[in-house]
Amino acid sequence: MGFTLTYNPAGYVAPTVPLIMFAWIPIVLYLFSRFPAQKAVVISFLTAWMFLPEASLTLLGLPDYTKMSATCYGVLLATFIYDVGRFSSFRFGWIDMPMAVWCVCPFISSITNGLGAYDGLAATLSQTVTWGIPYFLGRIYLNSLLGLKQLATGLFVGGLVYAPLCLYESRMSPQLHRIVYGDFSFSDFGQSIRLGGFRPLVFMRHGLTVAAFMMAATLIGIWLWRSGTLKQLWGIPIEWLVGALFTSFVLMRSTGAYFLLMVGLGLLVSSRYFRTALPLYTLIAVICAYLFVNAGSGSYVTDQIIDAFSGLLPPDRIQSLEFRFNNEEILSEKARERLLFGWGGWGRALVDLDEFGNVTVQDSLWIIAFGHHGIVGLVSMTLSMLLPVTALAWLRYPARLWSHPKVASVAVLLVIITLYMVDSLFNAHLNPIYVLAIGGVAGLVLKPEKLRSSATNRSVAAGALAVQR
Repeated sequence: MGFTLTYNPAGYVAPTVPLIMFAWIPIVLYLFSRFPAQKAVVISFLTAWMFLPEASLTLLGLPDYTKMSATCYGVLLATFIYDVGRFSSFRFGWIDMPMAVWCVCPFISSITNGLGAYDGLAATLSQTVTWGIPYFLGRIYLNSLLGLKQLATGLFVGGLVYAPLCLYESRMSPQLHRIVYGDFSFSDFGQSIRLGGFRPLVFMRHGLTVAAFMMAATLIGIWLWRSGTLKQLWGIPIEWLVGALFTSFVLMRSTGAYFLLMVGLGLLVSSRYFRTALPLYTLIAVICAYLFVNAGSGSYVTDQIIDAFSGLLPPDRIQSLEFRFNNEEILSEKARERLLFGWGGWGRALVDLDEFGNVTVQDSLWIIAFGHHGIVGLVSMTLSMLLPVTALAWLRYPARLWSHPKVASVAVLLVIITLYMVDSLFNAHLNPIYVLAIGGVAGLVLKPEKLRSSATNRSVAAGALAVQR
């Protein structure tokens, strides 16, 4: 048993790593004693994701002890101590079925591959800690307009806090994780060099993860500003803060994040001016169609994608896309040999490329889900993220309400979750913050809150004035 940095298991680990990792659960308990439970959950998840080390403590038969598993354990323990009645508020509903299947899938994958019940239970526990617990905590704590607003605001504040750190590393190179925790969070330093400068890592595992986080924070800031949800923060006009955050985001040097921000803005602006969520539904349909074509049918649209972007992206980005797509075609063929529940763990879903030990690379989250847990795993993972988004936008809060100050936070989170699924078609950067958000969205689908119209508000105010007279 010992601590290892996620991407440098042989590297030096500073004493601050085990110190902060073991101290984190007591810190979470303190946060629950200091703040309202809902706010404490948001602070705990965001602070851990942003500042704790990319490290893990390996325990035989148990999920690795990481910054997010420590947060999940801490929040569960704090709920038992300070807010035990919160557990009884959970009622399993139809919207929860995909996440339940996704969490159980590893057990079935292990059994069908002859890996045994012990391996299946360990894999299921790991999946539950990574996906199920954040989703469950979102369901019981953030299942309201106010709860999701706190999460959206927290993400915006987190981006503002990260901005100076990102500016430092964009100039000085990614060094903060090494300075504080003794080693780099990512082994390939060359991937940090982009567009004539450095792509920040700060305390996350990859520059793309940081760029996606800053993209989400920037998109939230823009929408909360334009919808009038936030007018100022810390006494500073919101437009100034959004401008500063956008400047920092530009220095992320991530073409993918730039593209996602433009798509997100397009979805939100169309909802404001055309009062329709059709572009969002279209994007969700495109995601599902892409997965069906590449995973289910055995056909591929990768060549068409390369052709479409060949004139828009630099040559090195095109080569990166081609590398990913070529690997995914090989991995998809292997996955279809165990179509229903995949190959399970231990690298069984990979393909040997030559006699020198080179194997295929799983770059995207969808191909990992498909290869490890088959079509059942891929469908359940996709539905667990996109079904609540579609249901909330279609059944509860249509696009004409997305500019409403009470709904704006929810609307921008729906867009961000969808953009995360777009990113998962090309990358595999799991962010439990989005899983926490989707849990809150699912809870709001089952228990929506009514909004008073402006006419109702005026009549209530007039009635109150008449009573005073």
